[in-house]
Amino acid sequence: MGELILIRHGQTEWSLSGRHAGRTDVPLTAAGEAAARALGPRLASRRLGAVFSSPLGRAMRTAELAGLTGVKPDPDLLEWDYGGYEGLTAEQIRELKPGWDLWRDGVVPGDADHPGEELQQVAARVDAVLGRVRTLLRAGDGDVAVVAHGHLTRVLTVRWLGLDAAESRMFGHPHPGSLSFLAEEDGQPYVSAWNVP
Repeated sequence: MGELILIRHGQTEWSLSGRHAGRTDVPLTAAGEAAARALGPRLASRRLGAVFSSPLGRAMRTAELAGLTGVKPDPDLLEWDYGGYEGLTAEQIRELKPGWDLWRDGVVPGDADHPGEELQQVAARVDAVLGRVRTLLRAGDGDVAVVAHGHLTRVLTVRWLGLDAAESRMFGHPHPGSLSFLAEEDGQPYVSAWNVP
């Protein structure tokens, strides 16, 4: 069985400043584009049976610059909808709500473009992705690559492991332009590498 390769999109101005960029389509910085290009040689050695991406520009552009072809946009790979916290840093949110923790407290509703999403809604989306991905991996046509976002990648990883979505806090935030690898051995899921630059 192949591996699931998780690719976090390259750096944006918002990832650089720590702002929550859920559905806001923030472009890659020059450094983000360079990091995406640098992924190419690492991915070129892999036999990819399928490639999926968040439809947001920062993810699709990362896939393009990394040299991935046949990329299928998948709305289930959109980042967590942060609702009223969209564009704010964790520090700014904690000024409004002292002690706030994303994994415990979630988000508050926002405007029509950012209504907000519960953690379990994010988990349901990644479970749907994983159902499709596992079918492809078991078909034996190679690895499957997914280009997505930081928090979504963490939720996807713990759901791959069969853990509750709130356990996503156990994984550090993957750096922009990094790779992580999920696999199975004797039918048991595991993380074969995490946050590889």
